[in-house]
Amino acid sequence: MLDLILAFEFAAAVFFLLITPGPGVLTTAGVGSGFGYRPGLIFLCGLFVGTNLVALAVVSGLAATVLAVEEVRTVLVFGSAGYLLYLAFRIAFSGSKIAFIEKQAPPGFMGGVLLQFINPKAYAVNTALFFGFAFYADNLLAETAIKFAIINVIWVPIHLLWLFMGVTLHRLDLKPRTLNAINICMALSMLVVVGLTALSAA
Repeated sequence: MLDLILAFEFAAAVFFLLITPGPGVLTTAGVGSGFGYRPGLIFLCGLFVGTNLVALAVVSGLAATVLAVEEVRTVLVFGSAGYLLYLAFRIAFSGSKIAFIEKQAPPGFMGGVLLQFINPKAYAVNTALFFGFAFYADNLLAETAIKFAIINVIWVPIHLLWLFMGVTLHRLDLKPRTLNAINICMALSMLVVVGLTALSAA
């Protein structure tokens, strides 16, 4: 029998997990601010696909099997931290006058997919969401399908909002010094996420 209260609690948990700054939303805003709407939207589409692939891996049990190997977990942690450092660097200097940075392309569709694929937090969050909040215990398949729907219905507008905020900063025609400062702040926020990831893995 469907427990509507637990379903609502599940939706609330999804909302607060997604609205809180993390690798996905910070990178989305940073790409929007540093490179504009179109590159940000392409990156966001990749992030969306990556998020759902990770969720499918968690639900199928594949993630648990793979992550049971300590070496794989270590590679994911360092890979995630390294990729976030790379994106932070790109965002921080996207508005600068350094030629070799300006000529580089923004992280694209595959960049978004990769970010979720190597992000240990994505696996942990999906495990908590899909294996907790049993609001339809009599029909696990239906519950899983409903959870996918709820997560995506909340995920899309939240990430579009972060992209909009980033693009708005990009379109305000701010002075280069101001735009650079904003990009650097976003990059520093991502560095904080890297630090927290490293602490959680220690």
